Amino acid sequence: MDKSPSTSVRDAVLGYGSLIVWAICYIGALILLREFQFQGWVRVAVALLPIPPFVLFLSMVLAEIRSLDELWRRIHLEALAIAFPLAILLLMIPGLMELATGLSPNDWSYRHVWIFLPIFYAIGLVVSVRRYK
Repeated sequence: MDKSPSTSVRDAVLGYGSLIVWAICYIGALILLREFQFQGWVRVAVALLPIPPFVLFLSMVLAEIRSLDELWRRIHLEALAIAFPLAILLLMIPGLMELATGLSPNDWSYRHVWIFLPIFYAIGLVVSVRRYK
């Protein structure tokens, strides 16, 4: 199931393009929600704005992973097996620290910790690649 060069280029452009559009939508939503006092459903619509480009990006990533050979699929699976428990730990500790010490949710909310999740996946990839190479 080899891809033609034009298909690979198109997939890469679509994948990275959707990632860029998602980042723009996410940053735009943050700015709009912080700077403007929209009412009710408009705030919800703005908050949901980044979802479609991220779903497109996710579908492109999944399609790419499905096109990989068995070893690389196994590497990605192990990376997720490392990243998922780290993510649980990341979400659990600030919640408990908030109760124990009064840690401000303004400093460690979901807005602040989500960026660690792709970092954990990258760590998992490094560990997995080193293990299988």
